[in-house]
Amino acid sequence: MQRKMVVALSDCPARLVPAGTKVLIPKDTFVTITQSLGGNYTVAVNGNLVRVDGTDAAALGLQAEQLEFDTPDDNQIHEDQVWQALKSIFDPEIPVNLVDLGLIYAMEIDQKTKSVSIQMTLTAPGCGMGPVLISDIKYRVKKVPNVEQVDVDLVFDPPWSRDKMSDEAKLETGMFF
Repeated sequence: MQRKMVVALSDCPARLVPAGTKVLIPKDTFVTITQSLGGNYTVAVNGNLVRVDGTDAAALGLQAEQLEFDTPDDNQIHEDQVWQALKSIFDPEIPVNLVDLGLIYAMEIDQKTKSVSIQMTLTAPGCGMGPVLISDIKYRVKKVPNVEQVDVDLVFDPPWSRDKMSDEAKLETGMFF
């Protein structure tokens, strides 16, 4: 996507890059879209880079990503819906979702506490986007019906390698050899 300047049509939630701190882009603020990957946007605003979730893109006059789930009748968290939410989160630099990239090591649901615990890694221990990805995971997984709490544990053992990627992700990135 080519850089594009837009004006916020309404207040827009965002997260500072790379810290992941929540901020609000006020209505009528000029922003420059610097990157669009996986339905999310990186924008420059007031000298900072922030990440806008694709589900909030309409606030910037952009096509909003629809992340919708059927509400279960059993008042339970459904594992397939959590995986659906996780597959909607893309690495900010690689156009592949976190699940197919092999960054999600484990996911557990506690129905009593209505919580989801996720164990994940990064492609490199020094990756500065860790806080943003953790924030993305919490934001998207909380959209799953009946989820009240999301905990993300960032681990580096075992270390990530391309062997953890799905075949589709390897083809997408040219790492299938």
